[in-house]
Amino acid sequence: MTNPHGTPIWYELLSSDADASKAFYEQVIGWTIHDAEPGGMDYRMIHAGAGDFAGGLMALTPEMQGGGATPGWLFYIGVDDVDASVAGIVAAGGSVRMPAIDMAGVGRMALVADPQGIPFYVMRGASDEDSTAYAPTGMGKCNWNELMTPDQAGANAFYAQVFGWTYPDKMPMGEMGDYIFVAVGDETIGATMTAPPGPPPAWQFYFRTPDIDVAAETVRTRGGTVHAGPMDVPGGDRIIVASDPHGTMFGVVATAGGAAA
Repeated sequence: MTNPHGTPIWYELLSSDADASKAFYEQVIGWTIHDAEPGGMDYRMIHAGAGDFAGGLMALTPEMQGGGATPGWLFYIGVDDVDASVAGIVAAGGSVRMPAIDMAGVGRMALVADPQGIPFYVMRGASDEDSTAYAPTGMGKCNWNELMTPDQAGANAFYAQVFGWTYPDKMPMGEMGDYIFVAVGDETIGATMTAPPGPPPAWQFYFRTPDIDVAAETVRTRGGTVHAGPMDVPGGDRIIVASDPHGTMFGVVATAGGAAA
């Protein structure tokens, strides 16, 4: 993939019950989650519509869970050189969870963690085309990447060193500190904040739907929990912060008034 170094290129849901996760997110976000290819791992592509994919759904096997894998959302950050990035991550205080591997037709990737222990992937995709899994206004796509960390200054320094991220602006949030925006080049891709009490520190991702109120009600009726919202955010959108029936946190965003973007 030819996305600029440091750009999010893929999103992945790890689930202990892939069928239940498929049913939940198809209803809440409006995705179509395809069946896994026969003969391999249970990995299901998430179709966002218009021929585009938002990511993948991986079923956690008992062996994976026995090794410490837990349900949750992860993302892949595109890099120019996976091995050089892994070395840089370790030098900057991060760690390696899964050494770099090659997957035929997919690319080279490694699972790593930042100095605060928050995991993510680095990847150099095999495709010559750009990934569009992250798209700031794309329907069904991730529109925003939000890091909740116990050490905001340390995390910001780490990601700047490893990926060249910059922090062009911030929004004061009172006792919660500053909401600091993250940019890759000229594009703002998300923000960092000090993790509030409650859920463990993590990356959280916001996916776009046509109507936030419908999404919030669907979360509740399908066995999830709405923790915050619906509420207005700068830029004319409304959001909710929710968890699915397995307790995995995620966000939903929609244009205020319910109009599709």
